Amino acid sequence: MNANVFPRRNVPFMVLPLLLFCLQTPQVLAMGNNDSNSKTPDCPSGQVYDSVSKKCVPEKTGSLSDEDKTNYAYHLAKKGEYQAALNLLDTLKNSNTAEAWNYRGYATRKLGRTDEGIGYYQRSLALEPNYAKAREYLGEAWMVKGRPDLAKEQLKIIAGICGQSCEEYRDLQAAINGHPES
Repeated sequence: MNANVFPRRNVPFMVLPLLLFCLQTPQVLAMGNNDSNSKTPDCPSGQVYDSVSKKCVPEKTGSLSDEDKTNYAYHLAKKGEYQAALNLLDTLKNSNTAEAWNYRGYATRKLGRTDEGIGYYQRSLALEPNYAKAREYLGEAWMVKGRPDLAKEQLKIIAGICGQSCEEYRDLQAAINGHPES
């Protein structure tokens, strides 16, 4: 029997597709869901993106989950619509979640109510101590308050949660270094 089923001259042609696949896989995986920062569409005022129907629905729709409302509130806050985010969070059936408290903290801090925001971050962390995003935002709030020592404490905790290469660590490090988020 011929041991040379695949002649050597064909090996580069067989390896090329495998090589291309390996080079593109990290990029494809990186395009996966990135929490609330994923491509949530903007909805008209009074509407919220429903992850089940994949469309904007009236905010008062009974089938709309607290999770969708919470995620959309964060989307609004990241767009600078802080009061709209708080108003939406006020409609939750169960507002006692780490995410809801964290996003409430984010919106109030961005409205200039830093002390109130810190309280909300602390409530979030009481529910989920390893919530790196809440720790990042708490650290940023401490920077606003002129307390880099407390911000660095949060940075150290974040490093223990997700390492120094995670987004939360990098963002808080940038804030500590005087380059806060946009």
